[in-house]
Amino acid sequence: MSITTTYPGVYIQELPSSVHTISAAPTSVAAFVGFTHPFLTRQPGVPIQLFSFADYQEHFGGFFSSPWQPDYVGQAVYQFFQNGGSSAYVVGLVGTDYFDTSSPPVSQGAITPAAVTVSAGQDIVFTARQPVGVPASGSTPAAGIAMQVTISNVQEKTNPHDMADIVVSYGTTVETYRRVLVGDVLTALAGSTLVSVTTPGGVPTAFPTTGSPFSLVYAAVPALTWTVIDAASFGAVFETNAPLDKVTIFNLLVLPAITDPSVIAQAVAYAERKRAFLILDPPAGWVVDTLTSTSPLVLDPAPPISPNAALYYPWLVTADPVTGAASSSPPSGYVAGIFANEDATRGVWKSPAGIETSILGPTGVVATGVMTDAQQGVLNSGGVNCLRDFPGAGTVVFGARTVASTDLAFAQWKYVAVRRMALFLEQTLYANLTWAVFEPNAQPLWTAMTQEVSAFMLSLFRQGAFAGTTPRTAFAVQCDSNTTTPSDVANGVVNLLVAFAPLEPAEFVVIQIAQLAGQASS
Repeated sequence: MSITTTYPGVYIQELPSSVHTISAAPTSVAAFVGFTHPFLTRQPGVPIQLFSFADYQEHFGGFFSSPWQPDYVGQAVYQFFQNGGSSAYVVGLVGTDYFDTSSPPVSQGAITPAAVTVSAGQDIVFTARQPVGVPASGSTPAAGIAMQVTISNVQEKTNPHDMADIVVSYGTTVETYRRVLVGDVLTALAGSTLVSVTTPGGVPTAFPTTGSPFSLVYAAVPALTWTVIDAASFGAVFETNAPLDKVTIFNLLVLPAITDPSVIAQAVAYAERKRAFLILDPPAGWVVDTLTSTSPLVLDPAPPISPNAALYYPWLVTADPVTGAASSSPPSGYVAGIFANEDATRGVWKSPAGIETSILGPTGVVATGVMTDAQQGVLNSGGVNCLRDFPGAGTVVFGARTVASTDLAFAQWKYVAVRRMALFLEQTLYANLTWAVFEPNAQPLWTAMTQEVSAFMLSLFRQGAFAGTTPRTAFAVQCDSNTTTPSDVANGVVNLLVAFAPLEPAEFVVIQIAQLAGQASS
């Protein structure tokens, strides 16, 4: 505000600062999309921000075991936080139908949970809140985890047989409820994560004294060849103005174990539009000896050519978090955590690969993915980033290329770190230059934008983010009458040119050895 001068002397006026500082955009906020807990997912289709796996358990029910739906998303989120991730969004999808394995899949009916009805005059219905397995049938072995309800120690109180102990067992998980009044059974088991209880005929007056334990079963037993994962469900997630589209920023997109070509094509296009980077999993059935037996390398299915995606192979050996049995896991959750850890400790300009990227959790790669150096050479040339086991280092990420590395048209985006550095700059400048909108499009604005962006680029240069030994050789920022013509000004356009010299990884270290013989010592 202006100052009214009345007396001879010195007047002090505080002026608003015209300096705008740039805050670096985040680089490793991950978005996971996939099928989560079939009964405990709170908000299907809505992106929920998480800062720990405990948050995932609260909103998505945690780990589960199902013959018709592998828990790839829950495990991937756990692996992300375990290996250095700190922030993620999860879009949980919930199946409504069973599908067969035909192409295209055909619905085989609605998903209904297993249940059991017990009665001693009035029905008490226990319905599973976890995916219950199926017993053996003929030559088909049992699959999944059985669930039972045991009612014992039935005691007489006000009404005959109206107090009992209730135990719900599901594999190694057991819930015990002591001295439950029959009229309070709904309240007593309201907090159960294994079952929900209803009394359709009204308040019961007695517990059954025979028949325990009671097994929860399906009204119609689903076939073990069916699945609840429907590729068509992913399309809605990637639509314009869908809930995930309204998330301000995420950097990594992960679809654990999803390899359906139609879904991947949509995900690649979506990642490019959102300035995000897609981490791809290979099919579980890929065998390294088969993959490297063809020249040139032919992948089936082949990922789309995109600088915003990278493919990692093979799957990793781990333990099922529910049953403890040995199992295999797709690598994308682990790799996303490694991305986040490298970003935090070294910077987004450092390739998320190398001996330092020891993966926490797995015991190694699957047997069909153990490879020689020569085999990795073939895969690497085909744009496949390999995970390798090394003595003393464990399982590490040992590849740093995008899936566009084989296409000469995308030669400048051959490496993951180079592409992610460009995306980081784009997201940072996009978020920090909104102040310039509607400012007078003239030299003062151009100078201010140049100074602001130059200061930010200089701070990155001092952190070692660019190639080049001086700022002049490391980056360039230009906004003047050469970049913004009078025609641009008339159309309300201001053009800012930002160029940088990327750091490319030392992918091939060549050691030259020569023998010195007959040299006189000094």
